[in-house]
Amino acid sequence: RRREAAAAEEEVEETPQEKKLRLAKQYLEELRQLAPHGPCPTRGAVLGHSQSWGRGQRSPAHIPLSLQVQPPDLASIRVLRGHQLPVTCLVVSPDDRFIFSASKDGALIKCKWEVESGKRLCVVPGGRKGTEERHMGHASQVLCMAISSDGKYLATGDRNKLIMIWDAATCKRLHIFTGHRDAVSGLSFRKGTHQLYSASHDRCVKVWNVAENAYMETLFGHQDVITGLDSLSRECCVTAGGRDGTVRLWKIPEETQLVFSGHQGSIDCIQLINEEHMVSGADDGSLALWGLTKKKPLALARQAHGMQDAQGLEEPYWISAVAALRNSDLLATGSHSGSVKLWKCGEGFRKLEHLWDIPLVGFVNSIKFSASGDFLVAGIGQEHRLGRWWRVKEAKNSICIIPLKQKITASDPESPGSS
Repeated sequence: RRREAAAAEEEVEETPQEKKLRLAKQYLEELRQLAPHGPCPTRGAVLGHSQSWGRGQRSPAHIPLSLQVQPPDLASIRVLRGHQLPVTCLVVSPDDRFIFSASKDGALIKCKWEVESGKRLCVVPGGRKGTEERHMGHASQVLCMAISSDGKYLATGDRNKLIMIWDAATCKRLHIFTGHRDAVSGLSFRKGTHQLYSASHDRCVKVWNVAENAYMETLFGHQDVITGLDSLSRECCVTAGGRDGTVRLWKIPEETQLVFSGHQGSIDCIQLINEEHMVSGADDGSLALWGLTKKKPLALARQAHGMQDAQGLEEPYWISAVAALRNSDLLATGSHSGSVKLWKCGEGFRKLEHLWDIPLVGFVNSIKFSASGDFLVAGIGQEHRLGRWWRVKEAKNSICIIPLKQKITASDPESPGSS
């Protein structure tokens, strides 16, 4: 009875409709496990491209893409150089053709790269603080960026409290949003819309309508700086709350929040895997896998990147970046441990299984899967994106494109990435 009471307390309250959807999904998962060798979905279905999932709808059941991916040939990793200082953030365009990146550079703020050729197509120079109205670019370090799911708008946030909105095709600045009282540390467009969520070191989340150049509302709750933010199709977002030790799910229409706890250190990065699960990383070296109906992690990998000797003291390598291939079981994490690690969400999202390491020297400040799952992009710096606690001198401030080889099976010659 005591165990039942504890389980009930751990469960987040759900509506009857949510319960029906959860039970239906559980039933489908059981059917999938009973028939693991059924017909393979098409590429579009595998990667969630064939349907758009609106408010209140669940994402497709996760696809075990980790079974198809093989360790990449290290010689095939491409390095794009151009930023003089550490890369702080990056995004991949929805069609996987372009990469946008930003850094701590004073003069070279934002770049647009072509994935196929590796060419730098556009550079937006910055200026001195207070000259944002006269210059195209930011006048302080860019900490975060996001691109809308139709590829039309790009948003960037900086240490000087500003959010800039850009035309992704032309790199022309369209608008500046002001309102945050401290550094803007997280940005995400709601999938299928031009609604933008922003998070800041001022501990609040703001909602904007980019198409209308309009501010909508502010949400409060975190007790420390917010270090990361993500969203998908639903009208909600998730945030990492730094040293307040919490991850939060914000339900925008209801103006309510659910609080999750499990890390021991500062929670520095977060991403949704699908509409029911998310992953976060902390400076205590732990990687947490969450279900959005549980207040505690479903799985926790401690010292995920091992231990380091810091001035005579043994401490874990910080998790500085996390990425999830949407609607799959494949994750990636970055640190300054000398490698990017790939992980599998096993046992129905109740276990984290380490797959392999991809050697990369430096701080992995940002990491993203392409929408197709064909490649992984990492933003590398000699320093952490938020500070200068350590410096990895041998690192190159750069962007690394890592091809993800995928197995070609006789039953599925058109498997994702087989080309």
